[in-house]
Amino acid sequence: MINIEENTGTVPATSEVVPPKPTRKPNFGQRARNIAPVKKTARTKATRANKAHKGRTKAKLAKPLARSGTKTAKVLALLKRPGGAALNELLKATGWQKHSVRGFLSATVSKKLKLCVTSLMGKNGERRYSVKA
Repeated sequence: MINIEENTGTVPATSEVVPPKPTRKPNFGQRARNIAPVKKTARTKATRANKAHKGRTKAKLAKPLARSGTKTAKVLALLKRPGGAALNELLKATGWQKHSVRGFLSATVSKKLKLCVTSLMGKNGERRYSVKA
């Protein structure tokens, strides 16, 4: 004999129904920070023609090229001589290597001090550097 109970659809009082736990975090992002909006920049930049020329002041005109007693002052004094200076003379005055002297002439004297350095090959095959005084 088979004992079949009728299913009434109600849950017995002894068992409790527990809702299932979520397996993932909720699907939304963090809140944005409360910050000021970014200002937009101009699309076109000012050209050279639109900028005002300030000109040189008296302080800039009277400013010496190098302090006295420095290696820069020694090199400039040698370069301003009528015949200029040979590479060997510049090496003795500074104690630098050849590539350092050439780099100094290119970067500091030409670009930073804005002086025109001329390089001439001497009669004996020795290169001489000079600057207009």
